[in-house]
Amino acid sequence: MEIRPIKTEEDYKAALRQVSAYFDNEPVPGTAEADRFEVLITLVEAYEAKYFPIDLPDPVEAIKFRMDQAGLTPKDLVPAIGRLNRVYEILNRKRPLTLHMIWNLHQKLGIPAECLIQPPKQPLAT
Repeated sequence: MEIRPIKTEEDYKAALRQVSAYFDNEPVPGTAEADRFEVLITLVEAYEAKYFPIDLPDPVEAIKFRMDQAGLTPKDLVPAIGRLNRVYEILNRKRPLTLHMIWNLHQKLGIPAECLIQPPKQPLAT
């Protein structure tokens, strides 16, 4: 099993070609080919995490995405955020999330705390 680290773009492309062949014909678990596939995937993921990182979404966008996913309305956020006018202030970026709101949104809606804790990418509306 000759596998080398992915150090360049050419190495990355070669590893992707090798991995794509396994997606078409996935190896039997426990075989040497399955082990090779797993190692290649790990190398590709490590390279992508280093050179193609994905930013976390903006906190308000994360809330809106979750609302869309679950078919929620602003009224459904009242238990997590507070009164309806407060929900609209958050969604319209007129007020920042508090730690209590972040905790509730994470616990009640399953929104990752990392998404909610970061500062908003857009300034608060005035």
